[in-house]
Amino acid sequence: MPRPPLPDELVEILRRPNPAVMGTVSPGGAPVTVATWYLWDAGRVLLNLDAGRARLEHLRADPRVSLTVLDGEEWYRHVSLRGRVTEIVDDEGLADIDRLATHYTGQQYGNRTDPRVSAWMEITRYHAWAGGSPWGGS
Repeated sequence: MPRPPLPDELVEILRRPNPAVMGTVSPGGAPVTVATWYLWDAGRVLLNLDAGRARLEHLRADPRVSLTVLDGEEWYRHVSLRGRVTEIVDDEGLADIDRLATHYTGQQYGNRTDPRVSAWMEITRYHAWAGGSPWGGS
């Protein structure tokens, strides 16, 4: 698996509001995946979680994380990122979840009462696949 920086053609896919699946490791060592919103932000990935979610506890115990982004225009193409969450902060004023919601829906996030947490993913490795072959320098 190549290391960052990612080629421009992959960054272009990551900048879009594409479907994505986040993977964490449970305290017992089991892989856990869940669909999620993400935002590509200058070489890092912003993830945002409800403060009560189990995957947040997974990240606090083991910061390893993966994110697979499906190209919304061509689902036979994907970019998979591996890395670590290097920063977990309270999402004061829901600013980060609003960035994500606006990116995906064009509107602020609807639930204004439950606390949220932002997690910043640093990418250590990546690969991409398109139509049965490696893509974008993978």
